[in-house]
This record gives sequence, structure tokens and C-alpha cells, in this order.
Amino acid sequence: MTTMKRPASVVILCGALILSVSMGVRQSFGLFLAPMTFDLGIGREAFAFALAVQNLLWGLFQPLTGMIADRFGAGRVVVFGAAVYALGLIHMSGAATIAELNFGAGLLVGLGTAATGFAVVLGAVGRLVPPGRRSLALGVASAGGSFGQFVVAPAGQALITAQGWPGALVTLAVVAALIAPLALALAGRPGGQSEGEAPALTLAQAIREATGHGGYRYLTLGFFVCGFQVAFIAVHLPAYLGDIGLTGETAALALALIGFFNIVGTFACGALGGIYSKKYLLSLLYLLRALVIAVFLMAPKTETTVLVFAAAIGFLWLGTVPLTSGLVGQIFGVRYLSTLFGIVFFSHQMGSFLGVWLGGYAFDALGSYDPVWMGSIALGLGAALLHLPINEKPLRASV
Repeated sequence: MTTMKRPASVVILCGALILSVSMGVRQSFGLFLAPMTFDLGIGREAFAFALAVQNLLWGLFQPLTGMIADRFGAGRVVVFGAAVYALGLIHMSGAATIAELNFGAGLLVGLGTAATGFAVVLGAVGRLVPPGRRSLALGVASAGGSFGQFVVAPAGQALITAQGWPGALVTLAVVAALIAPLALALAGRPGGQSEGEAPALTLAQAIREATGHGGYRYLTLGFFVCGFQVAFIAVHLPAYLGDIGLTGETAALALALIGFFNIVGTFACGALGGIYSKKYLLSLLYLLRALVIAVFLMAPKTETTVLVFAAAIGFLWLGTVPLTSGLVGQIFGVRYLSTLFGIVFFSHQMGSFLGVWLGGYAFDALGSYDPVWMGSIALGLGAALLHLPINEKPLRASV
């Protein structure tokens, strides 16, 4: 039995909930930076490096988990990922050294996220719906990750206050384990191709075809910028706000606002991607990100300006995901969407690695995040230009 025989609403809902937990938990890690570095007696770079490793391994494992999901179905992959994710959080809660932090927060959570993240889940969703509604369905599922951040960020701060950071991580491990039963909706091997699509190539042929396509390479490079920007902000914004005298509650509220407005933004991008050119929407999104960051840096740093920034950047946060994955499916078909988007996503995570690690390095070396903020603006402008020459035309006609 394949996921295509299940009601679309069930698969999309469960996919959104899986992403809600998977993304929501990891997006709360920035709240743990200050208390963990203080208690463990380590610098911000050491903590940031562990999360940078997590992002890099997430990206490195993502094509592999995508290939397994394309071959055997997403359900098994997600169950495995839920177990590893929960184990990583438990190991992280007991970390006493940098090496233990890297193993739990870096290796285990990175692998768990790769098996419960966007490429695996969106591949299952993308195969379910016809091309005309695919972008919207991907937007709805992707918005689940935003909803998780909206809920988990303030809950994470409350857990840290009530239980301390070790107890909070154990509680989040229990939450991560709840992903496993949701994976039942994604169980089963995928079919050969979606309704209306030409017969699929072999996996090796599909990879060769994609990597030889100029538009695929532009998407891959552009997604690097997305990873750099969002990972840097998610991990270092709470500490940055603390440095300028704002409270942990304000930081948690800012992360929650990013998550809330990302629900709206991701859904909107998914819907608009079914009507307008996805490449132009991506170009506009990256341009607006650069402008929002630039205005925030020039504005006075009050609680109001922080929350306005959080709302604005949140609206632009993960709208790249349904547009990028939708564009991959539009050009190459959806039979191997988990694999092909997983390869693109690896570039995203390379950007995440650099954004998180350089943020910690810049602060420890210079006492300021300003160079990384400026780099985020420059990269955003570059990504806006990079998407313009992409050829969106499907490689093969529908049958």
C-alpha cells in the first residue's frame, strides 16, 4: 500500500504535525545557549559549533534519508528519526563536556532531524497531490514547522525556568518521541509516479539529470543563503537580545512571533506558488529578507522594534521551502522529490553550519554579531539575483 491511497487531508495533516515537532524543538535551541554555556563553562562558539555540526549532518544525511524514503516509504524513515531525535535530546541533557554536547546535539539530533525533516515529509506529500495543487499542499505541510516554533519556543522557555535546561531537554525528548505514531500516515512504499506524470527515470538517471540542469544548481546555491540566514537568527537572536539588555521572555516571544508569522508566510508562498512564477517569488523573498535585516540593524533596539522585526522576518522565514521543493517537483517530477530536494537541502544546511558557527566565532573574537548580520544582507541580495535565470519549464511533458 502506498501513501497515495490515503486521504490527502490525513497525510498533509500528519506531515504538518511531524514537521511541527521536529522543527519546533530544534528551533528552540537558541534559548539554551546562555544557560548551557554558563553551567558548562564554555564559550558561545563551542555551543554554536555543536549546533552547526547538527545542521551540517542534517544536510549530509538528508539525501540518504530521502533516497530511503523514495525507495521504501517515508513512514519507516520517520519512525527511526523520532527515536534517534529523542535519544539525542536525552544525551544533550546530560552533557558535561563539549564532546558530549557535540555527540548529542550535533550527531544524534542532526541524524534525527534528517529523518523527520522537510525532504522526507514533503516528498510523501508532493507525491500525493496533482501538480495544480502541489504548491499549496507543500505550503500547508511546511507551515507545520512554523506552528511548532510558535508553540515550542515559549514552552521551551517556560520549561527552562521551571525545570532547568536538563529537565527541559528531557521533556522535549518525550515530545519528539510522539513523532513516531504520526508516521503511520506516511507508511507504505511510494508508487511509480503521480497522476498525469510521465514515467519516472531510475534514481541514478534522475540525479544525473538534475545535477546537469542549470536551474537546479541555482536553486542549490540559493538555498545555501536561506540556511545561513535562518540558522544564524534562530540560534543567536536570543543571546543577541540579552546582550542589548532585553529579557529571555522577550527573546522567546520573538521566536514565537517568527513561528506564528511563518505559518502565514509559508502558507501564502505555497498558495502563490501555484499561481505565479516560483522563481520570481523566491527572488522577491530573498530581497525582502535583506531589506528587513538592514532596517532592523539601523533601528533603535527596543522591545517593540524586536517584535516587529520578528514578525517581518517570520513572514519570510520558510516560504522558501514550498517554493523550492515545488520548483524541483515542477521541473523534474515528484517520483524522486525526497532525494532531489534532499540534495538541494544539503546546501541549505551547509549555509546553516556557517551561519551558526560564524555567529559564535564572531562574537567570541570580536564581541559583536555585526559582521554576520552584514553578511546575511549581502547574501540575501545575491540570492535575489541568483534565482532570476532559472528555467522553470518541466523537462518532460505530462502524459
